[in-house]
Amino acid sequence: MDDRPILVTGATGYIGGRLVPKLLQEGYRVRAMGRSLDKLACRPWSRHENIELVEGDVLDNDAMVRAADGCRAAFYLVHSMIAAKAKFADADRTGARNMVRAAAEGGVSQIIYLGGLGEVTDRRMSHHLRSRHEVGEILSAGPVPATVLRAAMIIGSGSASFEMLRYLVERLPVMVTPRWVDSPVQPIAVGNVLNYLSGCLEHEAAKGQTFDIGGPDVLTYRDLIRIFAEEAGLPRRRVIGVPVLTPTLSAYWIHLVTPVPAAIAMPLTEGLGVPVICQENRIRQIIPQELTGCREAIRTALERVRQAQIDTCWMDAGAVAPPEWAACGDADWAGGTIMECGYRARIQARPEEVWEPIRCIGGGTGWYYGNGLWALRGWMDRLAGGIGLRRGRRHPTDLRPGDALDFWRVLEVDPPRTLRLLAEMKLPGEAMLEFRIEPAGDDQAVLTMLSRFLPRGLFGLAYWYGLYPFHQWIFSGMLRRIAESSNGPITDGPERFTPKLHTTCALPDRKP
Repeated sequence: MDDRPILVTGATGYIGGRLVPKLLQEGYRVRAMGRSLDKLACRPWSRHENIELVEGDVLDNDAMVRAADGCRAAFYLVHSMIAAKAKFADADRTGARNMVRAAAEGGVSQIIYLGGLGEVTDRRMSHHLRSRHEVGEILSAGPVPATVLRAAMIIGSGSASFEMLRYLVERLPVMVTPRWVDSPVQPIAVGNVLNYLSGCLEHEAAKGQTFDIGGPDVLTYRDLIRIFAEEAGLPRRRVIGVPVLTPTLSAYWIHLVTPVPAAIAMPLTEGLGVPVICQENRIRQIIPQELTGCREAIRTALERVRQAQIDTCWMDAGAVAPPEWAACGDADWAGGTIMECGYRARIQARPEEVWEPIRCIGGGTGWYYGNGLWALRGWMDRLAGGIGLRRGRRHPTDLRPGDALDFWRVLEVDPPRTLRLLAEMKLPGEAMLEFRIEPAGDDQAVLTMLSRFLPRGLFGLAYWYGLYPFHQWIFSGMLRRIAESSNGPITDGPERFTPKLHTTCALPDRKP
């Protein structure tokens, strides 16, 4: 085996996060690249003896050149998915061209890319799917041989397409859908996708080729709904196709009913009217494997969801870098006034015991106090186009940097001391929420909750002061309920305090 490492871009994404451990298991050296070392370092495979973690963005040419240097092959598993992003196609082109240049300069012998099915001549094809085709063309036109795999819907626990299907079927006994419900689709199980990707490394016949990959079943979306309901043990769903629902209306309906936000639902629904089936099956002879049927793939994905064994999830995508103001403890930060609300309580329990309810917060557990108000805030956010609370969390007890947590993003996890969250809901400003646990001697701990907010304009100030009384009520209640969940009585507090920030860009230890 060639001992040079395999570069995997998008290593914290849905496919990349599953491909890396597979390659390691097969004996390859892997150089995993992502925009955040913190997100990379918290993965279970990050300490493998054959892994190398590299921080970088595919839009940064110099970072790409450094990452690709000395690699045997490179997996390009990055594309712009968020519909709200401006000029996503330009970003896709830039990333692909950087990959081509970096591969040529670094001595890479093969680029492997996962794109989408669908004929570019079809006028109904979405802009995002056209962009993914264009990325494949850019990679293929470079001096390094590229292998392009084109897939339709990928069925696996945690994929955006699967989660969208799951929530629609589970929540709607009757569905009014656009005409695309009868469009043909050839889904493929995520395990088969991973086998094809890794298999391309060892087959010369795959170099410089474009392949369609799909499972053994060609179905319609109506069929998928029926099969899912049967596998989930649900009553038969009634599906009514109508011609008046546009992709935009469909995306917003999905946004309201499922955890998938409109920004992601939009590109998923725009191309559903395009038939996405394999036009050729040459790869089945080059990389033979047993293809998983649609019913079995859905059954496996549902089982993993029930067991909370979701290796990667569509929610993993997202930046974890804190805003500039959050890294500085200067209360007179030049960018504006930072508003703060802090509460703390001394609990008769060890820090490890207090940490247990903290690490379970959100998702199915809820927020311990005022859950009705949290739910109302989630619905308000959803109606305003935000992500709301329905997104939940990846795992009921495990947290890692970069995880989505309801309408927050995990910035820092330091058991059993710190949990820092960055707000991703619609706000007239930027907000953070921090939990800190400090030992206080005699099997006691001080639990601190600190909310920080950088308002944007007059409306931001009105928002903060309008909610300030609720913050005080909810924070006190949360501290009491968290203490109860840790089986330790509160010996002092809850009490409000004023954080004493200083210019070292770090929050000092606080004691009651």
